[in-house]
Amino acid sequence: MDQHASDAIQLRIDAMCDRVEKLKEQDLYFYNQPVRELRGGARVLVDGREMGMYASYSYLGLVGHPRINQAAKDAIDRFGTGTHGVRTLAGSLILHRELEEKLPNLRVRGRDYLFLGYVTNLTVISTMVGRGDYVISDKLNHASIVDGCLMSGARFLRFRHNDMESLEQRLQQADAEQGSAKLVVVDSVFSMDGDIIDFPNLVATCRKYNAWLMVDEAHSVGVLGKTGRGIEEHFGMLGTIDLKMGTLSKTIPSVGATWLASAS
Repeated sequence: MDQHASDAIQLRIDAMCDRVEKLKEQDLYFYNQPVRELRGGARVLVDGREMGMYASYSYLGLVGHPRINQAAKDAIDRFGTGTHGVRTLAGSLILHRELEEKLPNLRVRGRDYLFLGYVTNLTVISTMVGRGDYVISDKLNHASIVDGCLMSGARFLRFRHNDMESLEQRLQQADAEQGSAKLVVVDSVFSMDGDIIDFPNLVATCRKYNAWLMVDEAHSVGVLGKTGRGIEEHFGMLGTIDLKMGTLSKTIPSVGATWLASAS
């Protein structure tokens, strides 16, 4: 690298560092701020100051709940910090099985399977469709859904956000090739905008074109529906989702995710 190129790179680095320092001086730099103490779901102690936490997923304020804290302590006393192996080989505890048996109480039917969070969508989507198939995604879906679609090897189509006419156009495009599986994937509640998918028309459109429907309920479980079962309960359409993903790191204050395949 010649001196001119080296100097140009250094100028960009210096400019970036100056920008970060100015943000810190203005108290606007928020990356990786060390939280020293949790004071309920909405308040934290940072650098000696109590501050509001607006980035938390503790929608029901369960973070720090005494019963949850005590249950975690009891689990450590019984199991330590785990088996330190992947679940399929050495890391499956009786706790995992007990949780899988209890989770359907939040669902409609079937049985849940536990995964780590982000990889759940990657795993399920790339298992359900592959080369020669179609996977169709809302443009504002979470990054884990997008990555799963790309990794699947299926032909990846997107439709305009929450636009069922756009979805139908994509399904017509996929329907032109008979024999190809079609998987439509959406968020139930979109994390950045907070809006809800047009679920009744979504289901009708998928049924019309014989497409599987997968819904990521990360931000709706525990929030939507009279008993918190999610978007199916919210719209009074229980049992209409083929594949359902839910997380244990949003309303439920832990880590990981689950997926459920419909029994129908």
